[in-house]
Amino acid sequence: MRERLLSLKDEALQELEQVQSAAELNELRIKYLGKKGPLTEIMRGMGGLSAEERPVIGQVANEVRGAIEAAVQARQDAFDRAETERRLQQEKIDVTLPGRVSKQGGIHPLYRIVQKMEDIFLGMGYKVAEGPEMEQDYYNFEALNLPKNHPARDMQDSFYVTEDILMRTHTSPVQVRTMEAMKGEVPVKIICPGRVYRRDNDDATHSHVFTQVEGLVVGPNIRFSDLKGTLLQFAKEMFGPQTQIRMRPSFFPFTEPSAEVDVTCASCGGDGCRICKHTGWIEILGSGMVHPRVLQMAGYDPNEVSGFAFGIGVERIAMKKYGIDDIRHFYVNDLRFLRQFAKY
Repeated sequence: MRERLLSLKDEALQELEQVQSAAELNELRIKYLGKKGPLTEIMRGMGGLSAEERPVIGQVANEVRGAIEAAVQARQDAFDRAETERRLQQEKIDVTLPGRVSKQGGIHPLYRIVQKMEDIFLGMGYKVAEGPEMEQDYYNFEALNLPKNHPARDMQDSFYVTEDILMRTHTSPVQVRTMEAMKGEVPVKIICPGRVYRRDNDDATHSHVFTQVEGLVVGPNIRFSDLKGTLLQFAKEMFGPQTQIRMRPSFFPFTEPSAEVDVTCASCGGDGCRICKHTGWIEILGSGMVHPRVLQMAGYDPNEVSGFAFGIGVERIAMKKYGIDDIRHFYVNDLRFLRQFAKY
């Protein structure tokens, strides 16, 4: 039986050297090591051996099985390495090829203007304040000297959600909320950027949703000349150092006195052209000294402090700066329009 086992080992190892595939290797493994293989039959017949022969033959049988299993594993490892190498060669990546270039987006022109304005006013010591777009009637109108049934409310035709809740028509409510939160402390020096909503017929120069940046300064001895100097500095930094401003008397319920502010036309330098309707000036914002009633309702003593406020239409600034003739371009998400600003 010992000679048969050794002969079986030599036969199996010889055949294993000749296998050419993993499938053939598996067949040989089953042939020699399976339940119906010759090695299993020999080990089953060990019961007929004497007590002295049984451990000797058992040891030889185990050595034969171990040798065959090791040879099978060695051949399997060789096939696995060959398969891995084949796949590496087949699936390798040529790193010298150029990669796919992702299309890069750009900052929307309106947001770019807001960023520029924030940079300008932050440089002057202002802070950025924000508030809800869905606002209470009190903060949107009443606290700004616009009580119920005030005729000036018609200037800002509104989207009402309920009788006392509406989509804010300007960012001035943020100014009121900020003053209330300050509880009479000074100075207050903020800008309030954000979207606002008014019931308007959309055309080349009007939109039912647009963007504002409003500013507020409150403190002792704040004068109209401070307002003018601030807006002149803003205009020079936004449109260029040669820019000048002029202030025309106007009316806003929450400021007194009030003024519209024009800047010199960048296209003609103030000489007059089609863009500025041959006046040399383009209107960009409204402003004025904070009405004493607004200060009082927000918790300030108008005899002790004063302030100024201004409101800037971001779309108007962007249209002037980039030469855009239709406000609707900002909101239609036309990539042909937006790609023009990727370089700015």
